[in-house]
Amino acid sequence: MNSQKKYYLVSSVVILSFFISGLINGCKTRPEKEKTSTLLVKAPDIKQRLAKYAPTEITFDENLLNEEEKRVLEKLVNAARVIDDIFWKQSSPQGLGLKEELEQSGRTEDKDYLHFLKINFGPFDRQDEDSPFIGTSQKPAGAGFYPPDLTKQNFESYLARHAEVKEEFESPYTVIKREKNKLVAVPYNVEYKEDLEKIAQYLRQAAAITSKPSLRRYLFQRAADLLSNTYFESDCLWIDLKDSLVEIVIGPYEVYEDGLMGLKASYESFIYINDMDDMKKIEGYLDYLDEMQRNLPVEPKYKNQKVRGLESPLHVVNEVFTAGDARAGIQTSAFVLPNDEKVREKKGTKKVFLKNVMEAKFRKSLVPISERVLQKEDAELVSFFAYFTETILHELCHALGVQYVTLPDGTTTTVNKALQDLYSPIEEAKADIVGLANVPLLEAKGWIPREKEKGIYTTSLAGIFRVLRFGATEAHGLAALIEYNFLREKGAYLYDPQTQKFKVNFDKIQEAIRELARQLLILEGDGNYENVRLFITRYNQLDDLTKQIIKNLKDIPVDIEPLFKF
Repeated sequence: MNSQKKYYLVSSVVILSFFISGLINGCKTRPEKEKTSTLLVKAPDIKQRLAKYAPTEITFDENLLNEEEKRVLEKLVNAARVIDDIFWKQSSPQGLGLKEELEQSGRTEDKDYLHFLKINFGPFDRQDEDSPFIGTSQKPAGAGFYPPDLTKQNFESYLARHAEVKEEFESPYTVIKREKNKLVAVPYNVEYKEDLEKIAQYLRQAAAITSKPSLRRYLFQRAADLLSNTYFESDCLWIDLKDSLVEIVIGPYEVYEDGLMGLKASYESFIYINDMDDMKKIEGYLDYLDEMQRNLPVEPKYKNQKVRGLESPLHVVNEVFTAGDARAGIQTSAFVLPNDEKVREKKGTKKVFLKNVMEAKFRKSLVPISERVLQKEDAELVSFFAYFTETILHELCHALGVQYVTLPDGTTTTVNKALQDLYSPIEEAKADIVGLANVPLLEAKGWIPREKEKGIYTTSLAGIFRVLRFGATEAHGLAALIEYNFLREKGAYLYDPQTQKFKVNFDKIQEAIRELARQLLILEGDGNYENVRLFITRYNQLDDLTKQIIKNLKDIPVDIEPLFKF
């Protein structure tokens, strides 16, 4: 064989071997490559999506803090940052891989996708019905709490066959996984062990620094409870915090992220500074809570004889830092915790109002929306006083009605467990509407000035349009849609085709609100899942007119994106 033929033969063999090797390696690596963002479909309107959030510096008066409190604050922020790591795993496990890749990407356009990914804690737009903005895969209803292919029917039928695991499967503090042919419940302190140990360490360090006895007790106990997956003791201690300007709430609380069963709690954290002067101004609301319960437009079986936890504090605070579920998408204006019914039975709840966040939302979103959608005379009545009052009433009224229901088979359970995934929107709507239903009572008592009443109703209507933009898959957005459609149906909200704006019908608004309050309280008190489903189905549709109005608001930020000092 001459040298030229030999060269061609060797070259052919080499090329063929490289070709075969490439095929083999390509087959091995292709599934991995398909996961990368460079091969995924990306929403082309990423800048418009980002514009829905107005970057807003969240400020507080640092001069209020001494050196010890600043050192405590630093440790608490470090603990809260780790909460973000856990919530990524809960909300969008695949999002973590995308986050890491986009952080390493040199492509300029990827900076916007990374920014929006961080806002949403995953590749699903929380303001667009959780639609994907990277890739085409839909968000699993159960987020990261269940196997992605598990259905509600699968879960319920498995429990029907395995009653012995019902308690651990329905626990707010377990992740459901599939092992071979069976499902298993993994406790949070096992699933997130490494992260929780870091958090506990920072909390213990903060406890060692502070000279405030009640804060020290809470932080040490919370560190222990996070590692044991039992939260009762530290939840009670958090309610009793009285001697510290700086506070933190940290752990698994809300179940909004669990769209499959509405059972699993997401990790979150709020760090804040108490505003002692404003707290004194609103504490009088608690004097009327029992009367507000008696004022509910339902028969006695749908309301507890006495509201629990009247000794529970109302806190007006300035937010310093948030993490996890509290940071994702739409920002929280106020919260009522803990959610554990055993804690509520013993201690009640703590109602916390984030004043600096509320002021930012009012300024950046609510005022411009009211000017766009309301008749001029109604828009002029919109005020921060009304917005703040509504928020206080909303949080207080979570405690009204009933918390336990008796099912047809005679068993007693919580409203939350009875209504499962439908609980959150109905509870949010109940809190909104029962709060408004009590405005005339508080006005008659002299607590709310008579001249402010109309402003509360107009501010509420403007607020509905703000919240409708959150999307109907978000609990508050769906609640607002139910309220809006019901009150329009009753003639309490009127649209003028000439001006293309809305106004409140003050002749009908009170009666319509009380009727909606009655229906929501009965739905919760009966605990009938099917009745709630039918009610939501009737009122969860957006008509073309409302769609167009919402579309016309697209240049107004839907919410703020908090920028923290830390």
